[in-house]
Amino acid sequence: MSSEKIESLKVSLKEKGYKLTPQRRSILDEIIKNEGSHLTAEEIYDLVKVNCPEIGLATVYRTVQLLEEMGVIYKLDLDDGCSRYELCDEDEGHQHHHLVCQNCGAVIEVEGDLLEELEHIVENKYNFKIKNHSLKFYGICDNCSSK
Repeated sequence: MSSEKIESLKVSLKEKGYKLTPQRRSILDEIIKNEGSHLTAEEIYDLVKVNCPEIGLATVYRTVQLLEEMGVIYKLDLDDGCSRYELCDEDEGHQHHHLVCQNCGAVIEVEGDLLEELEHIVENKYNFKIKNHSLKFYGICDNCSSK
């Protein structure tokens, strides 16, 4: 994460009455370091605890919720009973799409927004301004299908 983005985050937190505490910074650092991993709050906790052993799981949950409310991270529901999180990409207008292997649980990110044209059709037909969308495809990944 660029220093500009971190400064922007600090300002945004301050405007909402929060600080970028060492614990919040550690949580954010682990999310950034593991970009593309779709971590659960518990997995983030396990990673942060290595360098910040005094941190509690409740702090991780609260921080993840705060970062989501601020638009820094997205919450993903991959229908596995866990909420997973990933960094928001400023260059993407929407969340990207995911391929989920029903055999091994691998999650593959689909690059590019494949639904822009469909989104415009839906907006026009229903007079509805779409802010975001999420799409998941379920199937068998290449590794599993070649076994």
